[in-house]
Amino acid sequence: MSEMTYSQRLKLMHAISLAETFDDGAKAAIDLESFDAVDAAHYLASFLTFKAIHEAGRQPGLELQENFDMLSVYQAYALLVFAFLTMPLAQEDITPDYQAAQITIAKTLFAGISDAQLMEIIESGLHKFKLIGDAEVEHWAEFRENIDKVTVSFVIAGTDDDSPHDKEEVLPIFGQLLSQLCEAFEQG
Repeated sequence: MSEMTYSQRLKLMHAISLAETFDDGAKAAIDLESFDAVDAAHYLASFLTFKAIHEAGRQPGLELQENFDMLSVYQAYALLVFAFLTMPLAQEDITPDYQAAQITIAKTLFAGISDAQLMEIIESGLHKFKLIGDAEVEHWAEFRENIDKVTVSFVIAGTDDDSPHDKEEVLPIFGQLLSQLCEAFEQG
């Protein structure tokens, strides 16, 4: 078999994650051509953020009531994951729409809240995303590098039989990184 392109890896991870999420014992044949690489990145960014929230022991339902700004930290985190998931797509001339991504990810992460709250989360999350992305301070550069590494590791672990790691080994690291991000904004 020829080497898989990065977009094919994203589509495969999307299909695998969907199959695991909705495992009802009956797995339909998966046609990767029916998946879109950018849509796969939207899904995976949300999926990995949900996993990170769980791994970090966070309570978004409680935070909605008591610490609303923390939801925008989750949004910023998901946008960072999305950015690192999609960066390699440039080599295949695939350009994601980051405006659409913000909305899609927010609607996925925060289904059921009001449009006004959703817009506040999106705006505040984008502000935090830009702050982290533009920061030249060493700890933010290291944080971005760590998110990049763990995101790539997850995709490789899930799509390459020769990967030194299993994707289940990588998932807790997403939770650790989210915890670091939450702590940074709780102190900020």
